[in-house]
Amino acid sequence: MPEGPEIHRAKDRIARAITGQRAELVEFGLEKLRPWDAQLTGARVTAVEARGKALLTRFDVGVAVYSHNQLYGRWYVNKSGTYPKTGRSLRLEIRTPKKSALLYSASDITVLRPEDEPGHPYLKKLGPDALDPQVTEDQLLERFEDRRFSGRQLGALLLDQGFVSGLGNYLRTEIIWWAGLHPRWRPKDLGVDESAALAHWLRDVTRQSYRTAGITDCMLRADSAKLAGEARRDYRHATFAREGQGCRECGTRIEKIEVASRRLYICPACQPARV
Repeated sequence: MPEGPEIHRAKDRIARAITGQRAELVEFGLEKLRPWDAQLTGARVTAVEARGKALLTRFDVGVAVYSHNQLYGRWYVNKSGTYPKTGRSLRLEIRTPKKSALLYSASDITVLRPEDEPGHPYLKKLGPDALDPQVTEDQLLERFEDRRFSGRQLGALLLDQGFVSGLGNYLRTEIIWWAGLHPRWRPKDLGVDESAALAHWLRDVTRQSYRTAGITDCMLRADSAKLAGEARRDYRHATFAREGQGCRECGTRIEKIEVASRRLYICPACQPARV
């Protein structure tokens, strides 16, 4: 599933292509939304916004198209009237004079009026976005102290979009490793320095992933590996999907465990369990 950095980068591409443009065609691939085709065709796109792992594409007729990629959804930006070679199902086409924004395979799509947004099941539960430049480390520390979150294990908590939005499986693995914490620890178990480290790496890792299209290891290591001709998949992450390989910091073999029914990777030396 695309995580916050991937959705924000998709938002950037789509916004550059269609914001301010009049839609020559809006066509939904879901039967229940087809009555909106005629109402949005001819409308102008006023903004494209990322909310956690969702997008809101706003039109000047006072509505927004909400979309969540879920596991398989993917956005493409193509020359107007052209389509990518893919076996995916087209769920939404927004065609402007020069560019088209095309969403394939997603099924969580709806049209929202302004009064509908606060009550939307996904949007209403979102915590602060890790990629929001206005979100500070102090604000994240306040989240750690909130009784809704302080007693929950980090491995599960970092997947909760109500805690901090935009995080997913690879980001939680990398953030916890960089902070030197075990995924079964809880915010209320952390010391002052440990909490500060978690808040710092939560923002830093997520924002680096956005800037670099998904690289979460140290950029000096990644740049060196790239110059040496290594495949991107081998230098992209510090820990995620590196089971059996040496820890980037200490050389201990990375282990794969399961937390919240999803795979997570740890270094048993750098991330020791509490005694």
